[in-house]
Amino acid sequence: QVQLAESGGGLVQAGGSLRLSCVASRTAFSINAMGWYRQAPGKQRELVALITSAGNTNYADSVKGRFTVSSDNAKRTVYLQMNSLKPEDTAVYYCYTRAERTWIGYWGQGTQVTVSS
Repeated sequence: QVQLAESGGGLVQAGGSLRLSCVASRTAFSINAMGWYRQAPGKQRELVALITSAGNTNYADSVKGRFTVSSDNAKRTVYLQMNSLKPEDTAVYYCYTRAERTWIGYWGQGTQVTVSS
């Protein structure tokens, strides 16, 4: 059973920063991408940032220039550095990983990020 352990969420004032981390364990497969999605109340889950094993990144337009995704492939860990946070960034952030051979995706339990104005 794949496990994704997220950490780093919390409450921060607008303009502040947070760093999320996620470690993938019990994976018997190679990973070709890791990243983060978020879901705000009443909204659909959306991509925040994704990084492939080759180092290619993809960001939501709303976070470009403020968030940075990075990974340590050897440690099966993905990070999300979030700067200049805005109240509209408030959401549950979910770690995501994708298997290389099957492209099946796996999700973490989610970590709450709350940005106060």
